[in-house]
Amino acid sequence: MRMSLGSTKPIVKPFLNREAYPAVEMDAYRKKRLQKLIDSRYDGSQQAFATAAGLSKGRVTQLLDPDDAFGERAAASLVEKLELPSRWFDQGATEVSAAPVGQRRVPVISMIVAGNFREIVDAFAMGDGSAYIQTDSDLSAYSFALQIDGDSMLPEFDAGDRVIIDPDVMPHSGDFVAARNSKGGATFKKYRVRGADDSGKEIFELIPLNDKYASIRSDHEPLEVIGTMVEHRKYRRNR
Repeated sequence: MRMSLGSTKPIVKPFLNREAYPAVEMDAYRKKRLQKLIDSRYDGSQQAFATAAGLSKGRVTQLLDPDDAFGERAAASLVEKLELPSRWFDQGATEVSAAPVGQRRVPVISMIVAGNFREIVDAFAMGDGSAYIQTDSDLSAYSFALQIDGDSMLPEFDAGDRVIIDPDVMPHSGDFVAARNSKGGATFKKYRVRGADDSGKEIFELIPLNDKYASIRSDHEPLEVIGTMVEHRKYRRNR
């Protein structure tokens, strides 16, 4: 992984109940997450992933093999090498069933200023949120919504619009993301990859759509992607 998706104030996600799920099921879940990572970030190339992770292609094949183990130590090693969030391979493995299509409620966890960084809400758990919106999108278990407040993303995003963010969707250039800096300030911007530094870590830029505001680069100040926008809700304004 070329960019850090880690966080000093992580969103709280419950992990697998190990008494209810045997190790073999945990291994299968990690393999599924690994394949998703390879497909989304490395265009399905095991060799590209192996190079980024410092592994042989044979080792990657072994990790994906349903007959081989993918244990906690191997998962932790990949998290460290790829600078993923803590226990990334175990995230979302809960005993909570997904809501039926069309009946999923997504919590609106905070207001976010689209023009300048501001303090983001503290870590939250499912059930928190000042409001909820319904969606029929296929989302991960801990997706959330944010409300835009500001004009830096005009004309596409107005103040009062809501965006649904999925922390499990890794962004590609051109996607819209929620991100924060090392002080906990949050923003919503367009994401664009600008290359990599000498260590291979991805350099990315957060771009406002309104020309009155300046872009922000990850090589100029510490930035972390919280999640990728998967849905945009616009609302009729009273005139």
